[in-house]
Amino acid sequence: MLDLNSLRIFEKVASLKSFTAAARALGLPKSNVSRAIARLEDDLGTRLFQRTTRDVVLTLTGQALLERSTGIIENLSEALAYVRGLAGQPRGLLKVSAGMGFGVNVLAEQLPEFLRLYPDIEIALDLESRSADLIAEAVDVAVRMGPLPDSGMVAVKLGEIRRYLCAAPAYLDRRGTPSSIDHIGGHDTIDMPGPDGRARPWTFSRGGETVRIETQPRLSVNEALTIHRLVSNGAGLGILSGYICTPQIMTGRLVHLFPDWSSPAVEVSLVFPSRRELSPVVRAFVDYMKEVSRPGILWMKDPLGG
Repeated sequence: MLDLNSLRIFEKVASLKSFTAAARALGLPKSNVSRAIARLEDDLGTRLFQRTTRDVVLTLTGQALLERSTGIIENLSEALAYVRGLAGQPRGLLKVSAGMGFGVNVLAEQLPEFLRLYPDIEIALDLESRSADLIAEAVDVAVRMGPLPDSGMVAVKLGEIRRYLCAAPAYLDRRGTPSSIDHIGGHDTIDMPGPDGRARPWTFSRGGETVRIETQPRLSVNEALTIHRLVSNGAGLGILSGYICTPQIMTGRLVHLFPDWSSPAVEVSLVFPSRRELSPVVRAFVDYMKEVSRPGILWMKDPLGG
């Protein structure tokens, strides 16, 4: 009889095309992964992978097995987790992916209470500036900011973050305060590059009027927390998340420029890969995040945003 755990490991190696990456994703020693594949090949009497110094490639037999086994392990794991959850408190490992800023400023504040409420849940929190591949990296749920691509994933909107154009007093003393919204382009700006690596235009609205300003950032950064620190330290103008910059605006450490103009808010969503019945662990996390994502709590606490 086939070992279902070996089959699960086989699917991970096949999807990542690497024994090392599969071991890392599964939290196993590489030697365990190699032994599981060898055991599966012995049981089937055939080779499943061609191994070279650089690549791991499925054989024709391996490809046939992958096509016929895809989803079997996922379905079985979800079913077992769900049934176990019915017998009591949710238990098991939850892998969560989020951006560095949200992880440091929000999840680090919210997760201790979640762990207290659910003592049998373990969390692997992966903080990256890039968006994780939920399927390939075995992520249970991800926190995503902004518009979501049409990826077939399930999304639950938690709320949205207001953003403000800010500068430090030291920068304005040195370079002067822009006299109108159209003069932003003549200043040092700090921004995150778009998905194509190019500078993104800044859009502001006031009443029924909208302006689109092309900027060429003097400093381009792929991480929002660093942008906030750079703006606070006087490096230039930047558009900052309200829940982070509002305390500094209210104490005068940052200046909110053109408060009658607004920058588009950023939606915050939870994304997960299955439309089937959520496991009790994922359901507990989703429900908890919905409960604590209410006006007046952490990132939803923004006096300037109303």
